[in-house]
Amino acid sequence: MCVLIFSLALLLIVGFLLSSLFARFQLPGLLGLILTGILLGPYALNLLSPDLLAISADIRKMALIIILVRAGLTLDLRNLKKNGRPAFLMTFLPATFEILAVLFLAPKLLGITFLEAAILGAVLASVSPAIVGQRMILLIENGYGKAKGIPQIILAGVSMDDVYVVVLFTAFMGIYTGSGFQAITLLSMPVSIALGLLGGLLVGLALISLFQYFHIRDTMKVLLILSACFLLASSEDSFAKYIPFSGLLAVVAVGATLFRQRPVLSKRLNGKFAKIWAGAEIFLFVLVGATVDITALGDAGFAAVLLIFGALLFRIIAVFLAISGTNLNAKERVFTAFAYTPKAAVQAAIGSIPLAAGVDAGGIILMVAVLAIILTAPIGATFIDRSYRKLLTKDAIT
Repeated sequence: MCVLIFSLALLLIVGFLLSSLFARFQLPGLLGLILTGILLGPYALNLLSPDLLAISADIRKMALIIILVRAGLTLDLRNLKKNGRPAFLMTFLPATFEILAVLFLAPKLLGITFLEAAILGAVLASVSPAIVGQRMILLIENGYGKAKGIPQIILAGVSMDDVYVVVLFTAFMGIYTGSGFQAITLLSMPVSIALGLLGGLLVGLALISLFQYFHIRDTMKVLLILSACFLLASSEDSFAKYIPFSGLLAVVAVGATLFRQRPVLSKRLNGKFAKIWAGAEIFLFVLVGATVDITALGDAGFAAVLLIFGALLFRIIAVFLAISGTNLNAKERVFTAFAYTPKAAVQAAIGSIPLAAGVDAGGIILMVAVLAIILTAPIGATFIDRSYRKLLTKDAIT
């Protein structure tokens, strides 16, 4: 029996069943998917093929690219221009407040140093593009909060704060490992964002020209867009030696360019990407769950839980500051603040790096990262799913 094929079948079947079971009890299906990954993964039943786990990061990135393309295909830049200041502040202010909160709380609660707390803050500070982005796309498609640009503001923020947080994480790790603080690391952030947007714009325009010159079925257009976006995302590591470049932000820019230049086509393509996402979602969250080392939770306690929710409180305050002065009412502000909290992929990706790099508090950092995924992913997703009809206004769908 081919172990890899068996693992794929098991992943899909169990993931679908648990996701459907959770949905039946009005809980987020993604919680069932993450639980599937934990159960089947190497830290529990160990039923997933090592070959599958070896390419897990690549599969998760491919799934993330699909949702980011969809985000771009629904991102109306005209609405973003109307909400320019809050959209810009959402890209870094909440993450900054969360890092500062961890910097203040972690040494007291967990007994770690300030530098280790800074590393932990950078691990925790990012929100999940997959969890938040998927739900904001659905809100845009169904017209909830669309007129005031609420899901668009959140989408813009979630698309960029990963870049900001990863740059800070790299800087803090550089200080700890002895390579020291380098200003060029922080300066690379705006360059990375600018080049990512420019690269995505150029690729998006090239695709539009290609579609105009050749008669191509929509299915083939989807494959070409995905291929171009895979190249952009994978080129980030290749360019890193020479210039900073945000591949994932470039992916969003490709979709946004298509939406801006060919809105009718974008709507058709988004429908096809939605069908692809139905399968990609299972792979993404099951494999995220498989990275969760439940053995790291052995020392988890009240202090770690208090740290996570204390840091989230600072994040929520920062969101309220970012959207101050807008025309959002109280309910819409509450929704925006609490919808910007779920964590998953970034914590799974970088949570174990400090431990592998020999950081003294690496085990604590990994434990808190795992706990943050388990707590915030289902709570944040449940909040969005159950509150948007009550807190947001349903607009006319155009």
